[in-house]
Amino acid sequence: MIEITTFEFVIVLTFIFIAGLMDSIAGGGGLISLPAYLFAGLPPHLALGTNKFSSCWGTLFATHRYFRRGMIDIPIAFTGASAALLGSWLGTRTVLLIKPDFLNYILIVLIPIIAVITLFNRNMGNHNNSMNITQFRKLFLGFLAGLFIGFYDGFFGPGTGTFLILFYTILLKYDYVMANANTKVVNLASNIAALVTFAFAGKIYYSLAIPAAVAGIMGNLAGSKLVVLRGNKLIRQIFIVALFLLMLRIIWNLIR
Repeated sequence: MIEITTFEFVIVLTFIFIAGLMDSIAGGGGLISLPAYLFAGLPPHLALGTNKFSSCWGTLFATHRYFRRGMIDIPIAFTGASAALLGSWLGTRTVLLIKPDFLNYILIVLIPIIAVITLFNRNMGNHNNSMNITQFRKLFLGFLAGLFIGFYDGFFGPGTGTFLILFYTILLKYDYVMANANTKVVNLASNIAALVTFAFAGKIYYSLAIPAAVAGIMGNLAGSKLVVLRGNKLIRQIFIVALFLLMLRIIWNLIR
């Protein structure tokens, strides 16, 4: 029987709001929300399922706001989302055969490189140059982005949204705003697939998941509004924070 104190309840909802805020801006919200559920004493699988429940609703509302503002390149986003479903399934199947521990060592080298590139390349993500790429090439690269990042999500997981934003800005030449908006569609697809799995397995603690979903929605709406108002500069700043949190997560995986 899980018992959560009022203090733990308030702490969790606060962190879920912050996670939703961050996730809607630059991804990486799971790096904050999942530890919050574990702090409340939820077993790992129950924490994962409860986290998917709250994050799905928050991402849905943020996606809707970006869609209404015309920030989503619909063909590219939906192609990536479809590929992410396949990639996530392949990644999940692969992780049953191979332990993903080696990725910790790859990422601990890769993340500082990405951070340095982002810090010193101030023009990256500031302008939308995707119109210079043919539609076929964008669809193909969008498919690859969804497939590979979806595989990563199913195989390993942390920082999926952040890596998607990086993929969209570098390869598809979107600015941060459109890259982030497209990412939400892909994230939503993979999250829903995972949520259904957890729900059928009975791995969602609804007494906490439902109020946490409300907190996550509020955070996502606040974050997406900030993106609409402040745009690329804000996303770039939070993107660096997301990379820093991901780096801490990887270091924790290595030393524990």
